[in-house]
Amino acid sequence: MTTVLTCTAVLFDCDGVLVDSDSVVVRSWTRWAQRLGLEPDVVLATVHGRRAADTVAEFVEPAGREAALALIDALELEDADDVTVIPGAAALLASMPADRWATVTSGSPVLARARLVAAGLPVPEVLVTSADVTHGKPHPEGYLAAAAHLGVPADECLVLEDSPAGIRAAQAAQVRHVVRVGDRELGDLRADAEVPDLRSLRWMGDGLEVH
Repeated sequence: MTTVLTCTAVLFDCDGVLVDSDSVVVRSWTRWAQRLGLEPDVVLATVHGRRAADTVAEFVEPAGREAALALIDALELEDADDVTVIPGAAALLASMPADRWATVTSGSPVLARARLVAAGLPVPEVLVTSADVTHGKPHPEGYLAAAAHLGVPADECLVLEDSPAGIRAAQAAQVRHVVRVGDRELGDLRADAEVPDLRSLRWMGDGLEVH
């Protein structure tokens, strides 16, 4: 079955939507947790789709947060090249005008750019990162900022997301459509469409065709 989800612009999450960084995330945060004497599985259950600073604040006392954040930033940058492109991402981005898409990520500016480049993808004209917002996902600030930078109302945007925090952020921003990418557990959250990767999507000029 083929469906067209109308929109003026598409807002992409980065990790899990454009770039497959799951193995890198697991490896980096596991090393971070072990260095701090924390249980890796407990930490890993909280990291996907969220800013590193928010995860650090959950596990580290205020006095140690700056050093703990610097550590995870360094660990993730060390592994930034070990990512792969999500199937279909390059073709979809190449088919879209530059002023009709943006990326909204919980990663830092340096990390986001490094992972996009490592995956062979373009760095968008509008890239909203952890440094650009006061509140990370699931707060809608990032998606609202991206829509504003593109000059498109949020309710004319479609968001591609893979994590519960990201989907909640998109829904809180009251975007027109949310498409879930991949198979990460979402609990009771629902999206307008679900796709395994971006090969199932095609830009139509006035929306995305989903098949």
